[in-house]
Amino acid sequence: MTVCSYLRTKDLAQAVHISVQQVRNYEAGGFIPTVERSPSGYRRYTRQHLVALKTARHLIGGYGKQQTQQIMQAVHQGRLSDALALIDERHAELTKMRLQLEQTLAALNLLATQLPAKIHSHSERLRVGAAAHRVGVQVSALRFWEQQGLLHPIREDSSRYRLYDEQQLHRLHVVALLRHANYDFPAIRTTLHELEVGQPQRTIAAIEQRRSKLARMSWRCVEAIAALYAYVNEFWDGQAALAGQQ
Repeated sequence: MTVCSYLRTKDLAQAVHISVQQVRNYEAGGFIPTVERSPSGYRRYTRQHLVALKTARHLIGGYGKQQTQQIMQAVHQGRLSDALALIDERHAELTKMRLQLEQTLAALNLLATQLPAKIHSHSERLRVGAAAHRVGVQVSALRFWEQQGLLHPIREDSSRYRLYDEQQLHRLHVVALLRHANYDFPAIRTTLHELEVGQPQRTIAAIEQRRSKLARMSWRCVEAIAALYAYVNEFWDGQAALAGQQ
């Protein structure tokens, strides 16, 4: 750091462990406030620019670069309400992802304990009526689930009747079980997709890992919000900034 009140591009770069060019890119992208120039053309960064840069780096970890850019631009243009709306959008997105993971995980756990490991012999192919009877539902349910893209029966060459082979009967058992447990179609589609890459137990482990990753992402958002709160209050007074937009 320099002794004078102004900071150099190099000072900011060293403070956050990035290159000088990256600092200039952050400036050009509006991640930090407009920088004053000296009579000789040198940039005159201040403590505010340094704090803004650190704040932006925190935000990127939780909100991504594009959304962080929009948030910081809104703050620097005096549109704090818009910045908060962008933050809320990200939190809503994370909530939706978390609910979907929880629902899929619950469905997979249900399948792991209740779904038969073997449905029938490899050579067996059932027509729609027999397939419906096998799982205890109406034929109309199978046709509706097919319309929803959950089932893909093959067609008999001569009669064009729907035939359910081992793979489709397995999917049918999954759909029937999850519908009985009141899962909606998006959750069932997600679960079927997960089952395509492995058995329920293996997929459950993968979902657990994704849930842990999501928790870490949420924590990075908490850290970022703390940094943004401190930045806004130090240089604008957040309550006053919001009052000014009313």
